[in-house]
Amino acid sequence: MRLEIGARTDVGRVRKNNEDCYQVDPALNLFVLSDGMGGQAHGEVASSLAVATVVEHCRAAENNRAAPTFEERRPDVSEHTNRLASAVRLANRKVFDAAGSDPSRRGMGATLVAGWIDGKRVSVANVGDSRAYLLRAGTLDQLTMDHSLVAEKVRSGMLTPQQAEESNLQSVLTRAIGTSEVVEVDADEQRLIEGDTFLLCSDGLTRMVTVPEIGSTLLTTPTAQAAADRLVELANEYGGVDNVSVIVVRVTRNPGGVLDRLKFWKRNSE
Repeated sequence: MRLEIGARTDVGRVRKNNEDCYQVDPALNLFVLSDGMGGQAHGEVASSLAVATVVEHCRAAENNRAAPTFEERRPDVSEHTNRLASAVRLANRKVFDAAGSDPSRRGMGATLVAGWIDGKRVSVANVGDSRAYLLRAGTLDQLTMDHSLVAEKVRSGMLTPQQAEESNLQSVLTRAIGTSEVVEVDADEQRLIEGDTFLLCSDGLTRMVTVPEIGSTLLTTPTAQAAADRLVELANEYGGVDNVSVIVVRVTRNPGGVLDRLKFWKRNSE
């Protein structure tokens, strides 16, 4: 399989600075996105530190498979998923320590979502309300669970999804990177097939653009970068009240694969 990648971040139409951060590592097929919080540019510090830590830890693990992981490994998931969860836990500790070492940064934190593709499998890890989605056969499914107060109320039946969208408590997180010494990381993995589109995004997208419109945009845009650009543009057209960041990864057929060779042979034998 071949990956086509598009990514973009934007400050939006209301905020003065961009506290979102993302990084794409094509060599590892690693994708990390974080939404900082804390104000006075400290959210930028938290998100950039979190992203850099995850990427550095995963790179180190690829170079040294015996490198230690933070907390016990789960036997029911792959090595890459365990490593990714370990990287997010390390990022939490780094942001927590950075906040504790400077009184002016006290309370800073971030959300984080990451995907690591290994062959035909993607490992996904998240803390907070930045999300991962998978578009397959025209259906857009959310792979992550929001760690927010309104999301918990929806899951418990106390709020409907529509009430949650209108709630003024959407920004209240129940889990975040850097706000406590230890954080619980959600981590899982998903098989990929040709034609899939994998999306990471901050809540600056999902609060502005509906899930059906996100799915339609991913389906109808010609390239991954065009999809990323259009999603950011839509968020801004609908108000742009927050920073918005997206990473779009399309899974396509390897050129020169068996099907391509059969089609080439058929064309030249007619």
